[in-house]
Amino acid sequence: MFTRLSSRADDWRQTHLGRLMGHALRRFDARVLQLMARDVQVPLALSNLAAREQVGAAHVHITRHLSLQGDRLTDLAERAGMTKQAMASLVDQCEAWGLVTREADPHDARARRVCFTPTGLAWLEAFRAAVTQAEAEFRAAVGAEVATVVALGLEAYANG
Repeated sequence: MFTRLSSRADDWRQTHLGRLMGHALRRFDARVLQLMARDVQVPLALSNLAAREQVGAAHVHITRHLSLQGDRLTDLAERAGMTKQAMASLVDQCEAWGLVTREADPHDARARRVCFTPTGLAWLEAFRAAVTQAEAEFRAAVGAEVATVVALGLEAYANG
């Protein structure tokens, strides 16, 4: 027999740690993209895409996970926690925007590497500046001590 739970008994679904971390990540990424949209160093076309919310958290995966020397698509997808097919689609879009290119892998003639273009490197620098600003805003909002504890706790949990 179905028993109705009181709203108080159901509150945990809105306040558990995983949900809070998810909300925090989405808020942080949205702020980073907002800052990038306003950055005069970001190429105008990319800034416009970010301002119109055409660039999303998925695109940030490339910025976060693509190494400066480039990576095979499979390695990039694995690092980002995405399927190879989803990453390929994302790389296609970023390639069309001029952020990345596919180049021959110097170690395997059959393989291709995804690499940042000069525009992509400018995007990466804007990403770094935006993350720095968003982190400073987080510290100001919650206080330096809480921000430090949160960062240490998340690092320990992520690496544990």
